[in-house]
Amino acid sequence: MRERRVFPLLLSMSLPMVLSMLVSSLYNIVDSYFVAMISEDSMTALSLVFPMQNLVHSVAVGFGVGMNAVIAFHSGAGERDKADAAATGGLLLAAIHGILLTVFCIAFSPMFLRMFTSSEVIIDGGVRYSVVVFAFSLVNILGITFEKLFQSVGRMKVSMAAMMAGCISNIILDPVFIFGAGPVPAMGIEGAALATGLGQLLTLVIYIAVYYISPMKVRIRRDMMVPGLKMASRLYLIGIPATLNLALPSVLVSALNAMLASFSGVYTLVLGIYYKLQTFLYLPASGFVQGMRPVIGYNYGAGDMGRVKRIFTVVLIMCAVIMLAGTLLSAVFPASLIGIFTENPDTISIGVTALRTISIGFIFSSVSVASSGALEGLGKGISSLMISLLRYIVVIIPVAFLLCFGLGMGPDGVWSAFWITEIIAAAASIAIYRKAIKQ
Repeated sequence: MRERRVFPLLLSMSLPMVLSMLVSSLYNIVDSYFVAMISEDSMTALSLVFPMQNLVHSVAVGFGVGMNAVIAFHSGAGERDKADAAATGGLLLAAIHGILLTVFCIAFSPMFLRMFTSSEVIIDGGVRYSVVVFAFSLVNILGITFEKLFQSVGRMKVSMAAMMAGCISNIILDPVFIFGAGPVPAMGIEGAALATGLGQLLTLVIYIAVYYISPMKVRIRRDMMVPGLKMASRLYLIGIPATLNLALPSVLVSALNAMLASFSGVYTLVLGIYYKLQTFLYLPASGFVQGMRPVIGYNYGAGDMGRVKRIFTVVLIMCAVIMLAGTLLSAVFPASLIGIFTENPDTISIGVTALRTISIGFIFSSVSVASSGALEGLGKGISSLMISLLRYIVVIIPVAFLLCFGLGMGPDGVWSAFWITEIIAAAASIAIYRKAIKQ
């Protein structure tokens, strides 16, 4: 963590996560592809449920980031007991989050769906999908918590193997459960949810098995099962801003869906398709950020600020390369990308315009993504949250509303708001990051 050259170290930490993120992105696209084969209504239902799924994912990953940062910091400072306390208490708190979210999401999903559509077919499909997929919320959250635990001690290959196994099994099970095969009946959209849940279960089982078979430096200890107030406060101090960072896109999607629905349901479908495609771009960049967090946190805990700055610079360049590739793909092959999810020529035409317009901001977003991830790794959650608030609430929603309705651009105004926001957020991110590391 402290002696190896920065670039090779980050590659060794990040590439397993990038690979697993690419497979995870592929799962998201394949999952949506099979659901789209049922009907456009099913795909729309999946798009409308996405914000609630993202909420569960955000709580899991956000709190896991808090665990990751605290464990890495104490490990770098040589405080093993405190690292164990963070891991043990964090796991218990994550389980509580999982139980609460299971009840909330299943109960609230019908009301949530009715906020964006009056189609009973779409609402029925969304509710049936929600009941099954959110029944696995506890499993999903525990799996992600173990993922962050393994990452905090640098065991990225374990995370890669567990995530890939879950995603690949999901891809295999999707057509089986959705359309039926042999003794398995066709389950439609509920089959997609069941395939997702079983994939998450397999991932959790692998983590638990590896934890007991191949012990790591940080341990889960019975005598530390209930976290002290100081430790719990620190976990939440980093975890809550990180959770909000990840949950804010759900707020954004809901706000943009409300704007677009006033024109046509096709535009909300296109927005849902864009976010499915976006994962294929942003998740690999997230892999680099995940590889960075324990390294930058460890060196920060050890007081090596020169190395901290080098780590950030290298990850920023890595993210920029990924985003440039995404911009080129979106500019050259937009129709092919949108065509994965629909054969409707009108939907494809609208999607091409949206994707080309939004992708203008990809390269600028690399600054915000790298800065926000670095600040989380340094334990500066509030500063990281400020960047996300700019990207997902403070700038984009007012700009989208102004362009869409104030200037009469309609849905094109929503697409343009993305790249305008990324330019503004990139400039602000540099200032926020520099100020935070000088504190």
